[in-house]
Amino acid sequence: MSDSPKRGRPLIADNRYGAKSKRKAPATSKEASGAKAKPKAAARRRGRPQKPSRGGVLGFFSRLARWIMRLIWIVFSRTALVGITILALIVGYFYTTLPPVEDLLDGRARGSVTMLDHEGEVFAWRGDQFGGVVTASTVSPHLKNAVIATEDKRFYQHFGLSPRGIASAIRINMSEGRGPLEGHGGSTITQQTAKLLCLGEPYDPASGMTEAEYEADCRRGSLKRKAKEAVYALAMEAKYSKDEILSIYLNRAYMGGGAYGAEAAAQRFFGKSAATVDPAEAAMLAGLLTAPSTLSPTSNLERSRNRAATVIRLMNEQGYLSDEQAAVAQASPAQLSEAAEARAGGYFADWVMSTGPEFFTRKTTEDVIIRTTLDQRMQRAAVDGLNWVFENKVSEGSEAQAAIVVMSADGAVRAMVGGRKTKVSGAFNRATQALRQTGSAFKPFVYAAALDLGYSPNDLVDDSPYCLNIPGSGEWCPKNYTNRFVGQTTMTNALAQSLNIPAVKISESVGRETVTAVAEQFGIDSDLAAGPALALGASESTLIEMTGAFAGILNGGSSVEPYGLIDLRLRGDSEPLMGTGGGIGERVIQEDAARQLIYMMEKVVSEGTGQRAQFGGRELAGKTGTTSAAKDAWFIGFSADYVAGVWMGYDDNTPLKGVTGGGLPAEIWRETMSRVHEGLPVNPLPMAQPRPPQVIFEGEVNATSPIPADTQRAPSPANVIDQVLQDIFGSSGGGGGSGAASPSAGDR
Repeated sequence: MSDSPKRGRPLIADNRYGAKSKRKAPATSKEASGAKAKPKAAARRRGRPQKPSRGGVLGFFSRLARWIMRLIWIVFSRTALVGITILALIVGYFYTTLPPVEDLLDGRARGSVTMLDHEGEVFAWRGDQFGGVVTASTVSPHLKNAVIATEDKRFYQHFGLSPRGIASAIRINMSEGRGPLEGHGGSTITQQTAKLLCLGEPYDPASGMTEAEYEADCRRGSLKRKAKEAVYALAMEAKYSKDEILSIYLNRAYMGGGAYGAEAAAQRFFGKSAATVDPAEAAMLAGLLTAPSTLSPTSNLERSRNRAATVIRLMNEQGYLSDEQAAVAQASPAQLSEAAEARAGGYFADWVMSTGPEFFTRKTTEDVIIRTTLDQRMQRAAVDGLNWVFENKVSEGSEAQAAIVVMSADGAVRAMVGGRKTKVSGAFNRATQALRQTGSAFKPFVYAAALDLGYSPNDLVDDSPYCLNIPGSGEWCPKNYTNRFVGQTTMTNALAQSLNIPAVKISESVGRETVTAVAEQFGIDSDLAAGPALALGASESTLIEMTGAFAGILNGGSSVEPYGLIDLRLRGDSEPLMGTGGGIGERVIQEDAARQLIYMMEKVVSEGTGQRAQFGGRELAGKTGTTSAAKDAWFIGFSADYVAGVWMGYDDNTPLKGVTGGGLPAEIWRETMSRVHEGLPVNPLPMAQPRPPQVIFEGEVNATSPIPADTQRAPSPANVIDQVLQDIFGSSGGGGGSGAASPSAGDR
């Protein structure tokens, strides 16, 4: 036995498949890991059949196609990544330029004017009206739902753009033969708001564009503009919440009638807050957003209601209104407020705007509130009175026009109608702008001058043929309307019957300069005729001037400046910036003379040419007027409470057929004033009984000069006026004076 141990055989089984067993060197860690991976990969390959690689031409093109697709994908993905990065940078830039939401709620470039009547009720608006800030949470839920249902039903789901809406709009535009971006825009509320903000580009007057051109440029539909609009909308979605975007939209959107924003529109059309509108009213407001000017209810109420019916149907389909609520809204469409029906205040509001300072009215950049003298009850009375006469007394199809002014004795205008189309704004105002011959309506100023100089209503004047020689024109012989003469008559009867010859004789007696001075001091600012026809109303004046002058007679002989503005203040201020610009002025004639003149004018209505003006057993005074060839017809008169003037005629001076001042104008006056006085107590006129006839003159008097103030007066029953004229001119008449006049003024 050997002492050295024997090496045993390794405890490894022989290769059972007969392969020669080789002892391998230990594997490196890399090889070991590869050795472990290979069996797994091999196992996977054994699990599925391996595709044989396609050879030949087809294989080449297949590999080429795969390579091209991979290249396209790489280019597209890289380009998209770059595009998204650039888009994100642009959106980020616009994000940084967006101001706080509070700065975007009122986007008007101009201010507004809100007009209140004498009781403080709103009756008219001018300029870009803004009713105040509302939010998506403070407006009526019906209005919020109506806007979303109509303008963007997926507003709370999208990210500012609606690919589905854009695709649908393009399809509709193409099918209707327009360009893809012409017509329907598929804009979301966010995009519309971006457009209202003009994509962050404020109006710059130095650009040379008007505001209208600027707004039109903001709404251009070019591809470049649309792309910028989309980016701006994305920035808004990132900056503001959905409700903030909706709030901007509800405040800035133009909704017709000069109203910007939901609050202004609700106040404008319904006289209530946007927080309280019902479903029918909300539907009408939301319907305006499509086309605010053409769909405005003050322009076409029926069209506006038809659009509202569509909005109600959409609200019902989208679950905002139940079937029952929708049925009620359809059956009871929205009703306009009285102020809305008046269409922005009509002629009176236009006149007030023209009388106020331009920088606070027509060109204001502030929100201004004007308190006025208007009485809406009297305004309706004037409109109804005018309409009643034209419907019942005037031939159908007549194009004759009429105007009415109602005022207090201090000149505060309570109602104004400037033409037969009463629900207008910006129209020609025949009450304030039309200069027309006054006819016999001017005669009270002739008698006022005489009474102030000491004449008595009972003084006699001879109504007989009478002629004057006009230098440069020859002989002028005025005639009465009836072509008859009454002989000796009192001044009171001469005025009551509107006799022309006595009026001329009195005017020549007291002096034309005196008559002119009295008329001008009473407020007739227009140029007055220089010849003897001055007494017959050959001069022109406006209705508001004449009515204001008659108000001076009623108030006891003091001048009056008609006014409609009581005070003006800025919205939010408690103190007014300015006050009344009119009212009672200086005394023109003595109070006793004014009271006697009222006595004479009362006879015009109770016994003379103005009898058709009577109503209600009241004491009324006035004067009729009809110009040569009946081109103008007037009636101006007053009760103890109010003065009213009526003019009637054609704009082109066509003669009126069968119309005198004592006819249709007196009836319009009666229908207006009877409505004005409904419910008022019956008050007596402030008139005085006349003194007995007096001797007016002693000594020689120039017929064209004022009578001396220290003239002695003594009782006499004589016909003093004719005596004075005979002393001055001789029995045949005659005398100086410039300016030709029609020989037959024909005033009544």
